[in-house]
Amino acid sequence: MAERHITIVGAGLAGALLATLLAQRGWTVDVYEKRSDPRVQGYGGGRSINLALAERGRHALRLAGGDDEVMAQAVMMRGRMVHFLDGRTDLQRYGKDDSEVIWSVHRGELNLILLDIAEDAGARLHFHRGLASADFDARIARFRDDRDGSLHEVGFESLIGADGAGSALRAAMLQAADLGERTEFLGHSYKELEIPPSPDGGFSIEPNALHIWPRGRYMCIALPNDEHTFTVTLFLPNEGDPSFATVKNGADARALFERDFADALPLIPNLEHDFEQNPTGLLATLYLDNWHLDGRAVLLGDAAHAMVPFHGQGMNCAFEDCVALADHLERNADRAAAFAAFQAERLPNARAIQQMALENYLEMRDRVDDEDYLLQRALERQLAERHPGRFVPRYAMVTFRRLPYAVAFERGQLQRELLVELTRGHASLDTLDWDAVDTLVRERLSLLPAEN
Repeated sequence: MAERHITIVGAGLAGALLATLLAQRGWTVDVYEKRSDPRVQGYGGGRSINLALAERGRHALRLAGGDDEVMAQAVMMRGRMVHFLDGRTDLQRYGKDDSEVIWSVHRGELNLILLDIAEDAGARLHFHRGLASADFDARIARFRDDRDGSLHEVGFESLIGADGAGSALRAAMLQAADLGERTEFLGHSYKELEIPPSPDGGFSIEPNALHIWPRGRYMCIALPNDEHTFTVTLFLPNEGDPSFATVKNGADARALFERDFADALPLIPNLEHDFEQNPTGLLATLYLDNWHLDGRAVLLGDAAHAMVPFHGQGMNCAFEDCVALADHLERNADRAAAFAAFQAERLPNARAIQQMALENYLEMRDRVDDEDYLLQRALERQLAERHPGRFVPRYAMVTFRRLPYAVAFERGQLQRELLVELTRGHASLDTLDWDAVDTLVRERLSLLPAEN
């Protein structure tokens, strides 16, 4: 049954989900993971404790049969709770009501659920097996056991790289072919901190929001966890003042928070310890021109298109990759053709969400408290109500719909131009000529395609 066998490298979120989707369709699936089984050893951590789950990701979880279990541990986030420098707060909703929200999920808990589902579906999971090398001509992969250094040879028909931004499979493929790889670093990094529960065991601040402290060139965010904590992420430039070049230790971090995040400081009692003990994470965008090596190997998720986290779509995009790849493999027995079709569908969409994630960083840290931005957001909400088939806010297209990212990106540019044009010279929506506004919307924006 070699023609129905798949070898997946990486048992993280995407690897476990893809294993489930393929096993459910009758594939024989082996998954190799360099770390120990987190269900036995406990979750070993890694970066980005919290993840934002949106409709694209939930759709994939529904297909895999895991949505109910995941949602039982998720915390709803209605919008951005903006914390101004003067202490004021403002909740900027993501959608029109509570039917359009995102969900904060714990990476570790989600991984445990997905591993159980994959195993229940029939996938075989192999831990302490990190990919050391791949002979693509002989179709033999060598995995190293991190406990004793021993090598284990495994034959394969196709390798699928779901092993993240530092993908070992991508490195092996680069030995065999030019993938057009390039990495663009953002020039900003991040540090994770924690807000513990309040003395009575509840949440210390509003739980159903993604909290943002925008400060121009830098910012803090906080996402809720189901154990009533918040994971706080401080984003700073690598150079300048303030930056990770000037904020070097816990005392520096406290001074920064006293000055710029005063209302957050009392919520983070272990600020100095967290700042000094937690690693500084890098932020970069990975671009590849080619994701596959004919029918022998293919990459997906962060291994193919790592992105900065500012749209909360990294996991959602990877899950959408998994659904698409499973569909293409099911439709086409020729794996080279299936992988090529998968890349043709997903690469333009990955590029679009990578760009939108970069743009969202500028918006989150420097725009959410601007008067012109707030006026455009107000008009955006009005137009979405008046023209639901034509004007869907870009954030909603990305987060609450499953329109291709590339469509959302292109449509979003048209809509942004319209918002800027219509609000120019106005301090309020009250002075707009609504008949002229409606006419312009109908002239400029065609009806959006229905989703499948």
